[in-house]
Amino acid sequence: MQFIAASLGVECEYCHVPRQMDKDDKKPKVTARKMINMMMAINKENFEGHREVTCYSCHRGSANPVATPIISADEPPHESAEGVKPGEPKPVLPPADQLLDKYLNAIGGSEALQKVISRVQKGTLIAFGGQHFPVDVYSKSPEKRLSVMHLANGDSVTAFDGKQGWLSVPGRVHMMSATENAAAGMDADLYFPLHVRTLYEKFRVDPGEKIDGHDTYLVVGHSEAQPPLRLYFDKESGLLLRLIRYAETPLGRNPTQIDYADYRDAKGLRVPFRWTLSRPGNQFTIQVEQLHQNVPVDDAKFAAPPPTQTAQKPPAP
Repeated sequence: MQFIAASLGVECEYCHVPRQMDKDDKKPKVTARKMINMMMAINKENFEGHREVTCYSCHRGSANPVATPIISADEPPHESAEGVKPGEPKPVLPPADQLLDKYLNAIGGSEALQKVISRVQKGTLIAFGGQHFPVDVYSKSPEKRLSVMHLANGDSVTAFDGKQGWLSVPGRVHMMSATENAAAGMDADLYFPLHVRTLYEKFRVDPGEKIDGHDTYLVVGHSEAQPPLRLYFDKESGLLLRLIRYAETPLGRNPTQIDYADYRDAKGLRVPFRWTLSRPGNQFTIQVEQLHQNVPVDDAKFAAPPPTQTAQKPPAP
């Protein structure tokens, strides 16, 4: 449903009756089912069942698709998929292994990275609209992570216990799907800079884009079993500035973008003290104010509380 909402630029209530999500009282919900059947038929009959046409192909963030081409004052960009303008020579790019090695060395190296077995970060979450909330992030090897946003009416939690992820707000618990678990496991991996090359079968290097004034190389990880991973590395420092991953759904891929900034030294390891997570229709920034490494963190923190009721999935902090 997130993919439909993002493709049409709408919220859940556009199709669903609030607090009675199973009802079919709204016409847009009936129309959506027809559109899904139409989309699947187009792909089956024209693309051998491959998902080439999605909701976003026509809607482009609007509930009402535009049928007439829009005249723009700006000349449309003419670039290939690799970001190279026609007629320009293809740039000579470093191999992926070299860029991944440079990233690992830029943050302090393998030895410094593996010395960290836990990390506790405290800071502020700046939500969409400029609201500020205290936030705590607990990480522990192997692949355990807990993010707690402190709200006026209680805590909003996103966690991964090493195998299963979950989200909660007061009175509601949601267990993550397999796709959500894969993303949460990647976020929870304290040794991601060391492990990333083992997660994908092959890597391709493309010209990147300018991020906060920094030129970048783009490394794209490919694997038959999962969607691609896009990593943008600073050409000069080698640090990771942006990560884009995709969650596979029956209707299309939901993108998540994480921008990393404010890298600081933490006892020989360079760690981003600010990151911005963006999804269609949602964005927040976490600014770290305190960081402690190799401190005791109880495994019980990462265990999901027993569900108290079945309800709509809470938002992820």
